[in-house]
Parts: sequence; structure tokens; C-alpha cells
Amino acid sequence: MTVWELVVIGGGPAGLSAAHVAAGLGVRTLVLERAAHPRYKTCGGGLIGTSLAAVAGRIEVPAHDVVDQVTFTLDGRRGFTRRHGGGPLVSMVRREEFDDRLRAAAVAAGAEVRERAGVRSLEQTPEAVRLRLADGETLLARTVVGADGSSGVSARHVGVRYRQVDLGLELELPVPPPQQARWRHRMLIDWGPLPGSYAWVFPKGDRLTVGVIAARGEGERTRRYLRRFVDRLGLAGVSAAHDSGHLTRCRADDSPLRRGRVLVAGDAAGLLEPWTREGISYALRSGALAGTAVAGDDLAGYERAVHDRLVPSMRAGHRLLDVFSRRPEVYHALLATPPGWRMFTRFCRGRAEFDELVGRAPVRAALALAARLPGPRSRRAEVGHANHPGS
Repeated sequence: MTVWELVVIGGGPAGLSAAHVAAGLGVRTLVLERAAHPRYKTCGGGLIGTSLAAVAGRIEVPAHDVVDQVTFTLDGRRGFTRRHGGGPLVSMVRREEFDDRLRAAAVAAGAEVRERAGVRSLEQTPEAVRLRLADGETLLARTVVGADGSSGVSARHVGVRYRQVDLGLELELPVPPPQQARWRHRMLIDWGPLPGSYAWVFPKGDRLTVGVIAARGEGERTRRYLRRFVDRLGLAGVSAAHDSGHLTRCRADDSPLRRGRVLVAGDAAGLLEPWTREGISYALRSGALAGTAVAGDDLAGYERAVHDRLVPSMRAGHRLLDVFSRRPEVYHALLATPPGWRMFTRFCRGRAEFDELVGRAPVRAALALAARLPGPRSRRAEVGHANHPGS
């Protein structure tokens, strides 16, 4: 039986980045994708500067809009809008198009992509990794990169553990020209009523991506938040082209990144930014690091690289989320100030990671102060009072 040098499980940004790098360095690479490109993927689809830098020279980004204005609200109140005059902050893509371009780039680099090929199980032997496919076929690989999501077979095989699990709900809403004009070049972020929650509107030409995210375990309240948010936007009567949900899982600090000759990257490794839950840049970067490690036959080097380049920002993000979950109004007020807006734009443009921003003395002091402030009344009580007829 032929032994592939590398088999990648999953044809998303992490897997296709690993395949692109490894194949480009001469590694005989096969990508297994259970669906077929182009396929819909539940995702906000906002590319920050870090993601754009990761794909520069590989693909032409199929952006349907570029955002330079952001409106912030605090559960629908105290809204303000800021515009960045130095260029776009976020590029908006539809994942079916973005991933398909990554697939084409991986193929052009020399990787083989096999679609409608799900993987049922992995078994490691002293000589190779044995993959059993859904159709009963067996493949052998010298190394495997698992990029099949946090609920995929590779995460289970490696034993990935999570410290944070969130529920994201999303609608793709086709909108008429007047609504398109209203949202062109502008996104909205609403800090929500549930601890650590927020909602968004991302413009993509003739459709809007509207979604919310909150901690798992608050499913009904999260759905209620989405309904209220859509109502406030005046979009309740729009029929969704897609109505979907998914869980995002963020790794525990001591969670493994590989088991033997099986590495995990992107969502399968639980690599994402804990506060914003931004995962595309982590998928692209971790996939490229995995492909480089496989090509250099230095699998332990992948673990070191992730810990050096990605984990520090994740730790900073956990600290930001902790304070934000208790005092979202502090963050809302901070973003209205020139220093707060500059921090936000630097993150969006890929000019600074959260560990760098949080490491600055004024930010450290502000976070320490916010953490010591007495907790506000429960947000649920606030919402109930605000909606009471006599309020």
C-alpha cells in the first residue's frame, strides 16, 4: 500500500495552509475533505490584517466589502460610530469562496485534494498512521495533520482539551439595495446582555452576516438575544438564506498539540482568540506552522512554534474576556476614546497582537482597575427593567 508523506484531514484554512506549505516544500501531500468545495461554512468571514498577511501571495482575497467604519452599541444602547481614515480595517469574505481559493492554491503547490472523503478513525503503528475512511478504504501516512474541527476525529485522537466553549448563532440575510447602501463599508458590534457575549453585522454585498456568540449553556437566552438584535436592526422580516449555529472551543493551556505523528491545527487544536473568538488567522498560521514542521521532519518544532507565536495572544485574550464578561460597559467606554480606538484598529489591521497591547502599562492599569470595580447588577435584571412597560 502506498504511504503518503502527509495526509491532511480537513479542507478549511488550517488544513489547506498546511498542505500548501508542505507540498510547496516537496512533501507528497493528500488532503481529505468530507464535503465538496465550494461549501457553505458557518463563519463571520471577517479577515483581519493578520489573516490577509497569511494569504498574501497565495490567493487573491475574494472580498465582498472592506470595512473602515465601526458602530459600537451596548445591548442596543449608547451607540457611536468611528471611521478609520488610514485604510480598511476588515475584509469581508464568504467562506465558500475563500476556502475554494485556498484549495486551488494548495493544488497549484502540488497537493492532491480528495473531496467527499470523511475519516472515521486513526490508528498509529510504528511505521505509519492508518486512516480508515467512511467508505471503508484504508490509507497510510507517515504524518497526519488534523484540521477537521474541534469535534473531528483528529481532536479526539490527540486528546485535545478545552477551557472555553461558546455557542455561535448566525444568519445570512439577503438584503435589497437600500440596505446594502446603508451597511456598505460599515460593520456593527453590540456588546450583549449575557456575560462575554456580543453580536455583529458584517456586510457582504447583497447579503448581511448577522450573528451572536455567548457561552455554551445559555442556548435559549442566546437565541433570544439574536431575535432581539435582528428586530432592532429592522431585519426581522427578511428570510435567511442560511440559519445555522456552531460551537467554538478554545484549548486548555496544557492541551496537547500532537500525539505521535498526528498534529492538530486550527479549530481541531482549539486555537482561536478567546475574547473575539476570531479563528481564521489562527487556522491559517497554525496550518502553515504544521506544514513547515512536517516538511522539516520536526514535529516537536510545531509545538514550540505554536507556544511561542500563538499562545501568548490567547492568554492575553482570556484576560480580556474575563474582565469584559464582568464589565462590558468599561470596554464600550474605552473604545469611544482615542487610545481605545487606536488599540482596536491596530488589532484589526494586524499591527499588534493582544499580548502586546495588554502588555502596555496604561492597558495593564486599566484592566486592573476594571477588575477591582464592584460588579454591576445582573445584566438579566437590567434587561428586564429596561423592557418593563413602566420603565
